[in-house]
Amino acid sequence: MTGLDRELPAPHHHADVSGGTLRPAVFGAMDGLVTNIALIAGVGGGGVTSHTLVLTGVAGLVAGAISMGLGEYTSVRSQNEQVRAEVAKERLELERHPEAEARELANAWIRRGLPRELATQVAEVLRDNPREALRVHVQEEMGVDAEDHPSPWAAALLSFVFFSIGAVVPLIPYLAGLSNLWAALGAGGAGLFLAGALVARFTQRSWWGSGARQLVLGAAAAAATYGIGTLIGVSTT
Repeated sequence: MTGLDRELPAPHHHADVSGGTLRPAVFGAMDGLVTNIALIAGVGGGGVTSHTLVLTGVAGLVAGAISMGLGEYTSVRSQNEQVRAEVAKERLELERHPEAEARELANAWIRRGLPRELATQVAEVLRDNPREALRVHVQEEMGVDAEDHPSPWAAALLSFVFFSIGAVVPLIPYLAGLSNLWAALGAGGAGLFLAGALVARFTQRSWWGSGARQLVLGAAAAAATYGIGTLIGVSTT
């Protein structure tokens, strides 16, 4: 065993940060929580009955989950189609002007500090390997993987499911037989804090800081809608 071999660090693994799964899950859960907390606070501030409030919350859950799912599907699919179009454009450039594209890649590496001779040599080697050349050019110029695209169906399903989970949390006290707006808002606040704390597991932030951030944002939205609901409820009585 050589000295270099002995100095190799232990293998480590990274989370999948480009697969498109964490964002729709987190966004869906947070949006579901904030949307229904704010909706329930606004309607509750207007002085409606518990039955009307639950009906409003359930309608918000269903409508929001469908909207989130469709929105994520359309967004991710459109992004994938745009990436594919740009990749096709880059493939055509590599076929038509391989030498110019190789120089462009080499110059980009030189600007980053790579020796000119080495940058040129690597770019020329890639020029003779079209598939790898395309992958590297797309990564360097657009910052995306030419072959790995997030699934729009997975993004849609995750958004739908996690929005539903988040949106049902502030309804739990009512579904359990309580008729107290503040119990619902408390349950929603606890859900926001827990969701933020769970996200910290993937981001290396402090769990309490991440949880508190989500709680404050959700509380601000609830306070705004509660105030509006109270004003409208008073003005219509």
